[in-house]
Amino acid sequence: MAKRSGKTLRVLLAKPRGFCAGVERAIEIVERALDIYGPPVYVRHEIVHNQRVVETLRAKGAVFVEEVEDIPDGGVTVFSAHGVSEAVENSAKVRNLPIIDATCPLVSKVHKEGQNHARKNREVILIGHEGHPEVEGTQGRIPGGVYIVTSPEDVPKLTVRDPARLAYITQTTLSVDDTRDVIDALKERFPDIVGPDVKDICYATQNRQQSARALAAHVDLLLVVGAQNSSNSNRLRDFGAAMGVPSYLIDDADSLNPAWLDGVSTVGITAGASAPEELVQELVKRLGDFGEVSVEELSGVEESVIFKLPRELAEAARAAE
Repeated sequence: MAKRSGKTLRVLLAKPRGFCAGVERAIEIVERALDIYGPPVYVRHEIVHNQRVVETLRAKGAVFVEEVEDIPDGGVTVFSAHGVSEAVENSAKVRNLPIIDATCPLVSKVHKEGQNHARKNREVILIGHEGHPEVEGTQGRIPGGVYIVTSPEDVPKLTVRDPARLAYITQTTLSVDDTRDVIDALKERFPDIVGPDVKDICYATQNRQQSARALAAHVDLLLVVGAQNSSNSNRLRDFGAAMGVPSYLIDDADSLNPAWLDGVSTVGITAGASAPEELVQELVKRLGDFGEVSVEELSGVEESVIFKLPRELAEAARAAE
């Protein structure tokens, strides 16, 4: 496509954006498993919520399945970064499948918090989106189950056994602001409830939300690169919209609607925690079809978090030597 004559687009990139440490760890786990065991390696559900990542790993020999029952006997099994329920894990153990758990350590931390509350005979309320893989996994990790609330409006509908023995935990990828509103509503109705304030919102989610908010203050249009089923990506789009900036969540450069650029001189781009940087760069290149592009990156937090790989991988690598 020929460039629009005379049109100049200033592109501002959020910092940080894209992959977080939990996603990088999950992808590396699958890649290392393929190196150690050879293909195929079976992954229950999408390893992370991004089609480019899934397709890249599939091309290397990863096979994505919906349930453990879809994995053949002896198949090396990877659980996704979102975590799985105890029942799912047990179904793999009963069949003696070699398991590698790619659950994000910050999600595992929430599981442990919920389990600790259950051991103290507290009912647990989970702030999150019903049906999200992380929420399903957390539900299935806490003895006695959990109540799920998504918004402050859900709190008055709760019926609990003992208001004096309640605790809450949160999905890691929510908006800090939305979570705080729900926590406030819970504390107002149940003054004795205990929980971690907003500390269960992961560092990467908070950093990307802060950078999206800062970005939206300087742009005419906000583009968020990420999957439609990515919770943290949807929240980033919401931040721009809440600030009155036209904001769109797109899978990739091909999803860009040229009409969005009408009257726009400054475009902001960020990416959800599961979106690879190559998708951002492809979008920048695509914008070049509509005018001369200048690219700047906003200043932001330097992330240095690295999560250790599972012990099983290290042991398997040594055994393979």
